[in-house]
Amino acid sequence: MDCKIIVSGMRPTGKIHLGNFFGALNNWLTLQNTHKCFFFVADLHALTTASEKTEDLTKNTLDMVVTWLASGLDPEKCTIFVQSHVPEVSELNTLLGMITPLGWLLRNPTYKEQLVEIFKKKYAGQIGDDKTAAEKLAMLTEKELSEIASFGFLGYPVLMATDILIHKATYVPVGQDQSAHLEISREIARRFNEQFNTDVLVEPKALFTKVPKVTGLDGRKMSKSYGNTIEVGEDVESLRKKIMTMFTDPNKKKATDPANPDGCTVFTFHKLYNKDFEKRCAECKAGALGCVACKKELFEYMRPSFEEFNRKKQELLKDRTYLDKILADGSAKARESAAKTLSEVKKAMKLY
Repeated sequence: MDCKIIVSGMRPTGKIHLGNFFGALNNWLTLQNTHKCFFFVADLHALTTASEKTEDLTKNTLDMVVTWLASGLDPEKCTIFVQSHVPEVSELNTLLGMITPLGWLLRNPTYKEQLVEIFKKKYAGQIGDDKTAAEKLAMLTEKELSEIASFGFLGYPVLMATDILIHKATYVPVGQDQSAHLEISREIARRFNEQFNTDVLVEPKALFTKVPKVTGLDGRKMSKSYGNTIEVGEDVESLRKKIMTMFTDPNKKKATDPANPDGCTVFTFHKLYNKDFEKRCAECKAGALGCVACKKELFEYMRPSFEEFNRKKQELLKDRTYLDKILADGSAKARESAAKTLSEVKKAMKLY
């Protein structure tokens, strides 16, 4: 077994933005050269929160794959596939669901966060926030509960664990704030191995990756829900307009006023795209450059990579046969890997 297996995926819920790129995809570009990597479009995971909105799922899936390829993922170096094209995932998900305690799912951070948000909306100012997840669950109406309490949403950590364990991943690239999500995968693997006296499932380790801070246009975290994103494939003219709307230091009233670059959204992007960002930092503190000029220069630093990306993306979109072949080959490789693990799991469980 390869001792350096990486598994990671993204949900096809919309366009990939720079937060997604620097938070995950950029790291994948490096990992594909040093590890055996499985990168998948998590279309089943997209259904856990939006099963009624599938009209754009196919389009988003294709756009995600094209974005990965145009950014530099190489199907000769890594396995690229669509989650639902590997039916072994769904079968193993069912089997692992049989041994996963309900309590583990109810204490899952994401589920609890969603639960608390609905609870706050209903009981704002009426009831203290000292109740357990189970107690809050019992207080919600059926309609309120239906927003988050589908079988798929509650059980999504099992599906996430399945994605990782089915390829015997040794490492999963995560940020420091995501380690709790990975821990349940380790717990499920440990419980399975102990219950069936086997070592079939590998407990994955977190591969903490350095992720640069990517703020949105308004200074908050870049997020589609905030409407403050820059897409990886942003049209160049749209990119220019968005840069010109970026927040800067509110204390800088005139172009010659000194400013604090640490509180400036424009400067965070200079750190990503401008090799001389330290010089720009000094100029900002000295009041040697106005915000408008600074934004215009940032656009010139960012424009070449966006133009190159869009050129590659358009070339890829011209050859649907090539894209389909990449996914077919990737799914075949992923199924071969998944089938081996599934067979071992079923044997350990004494399934006939």
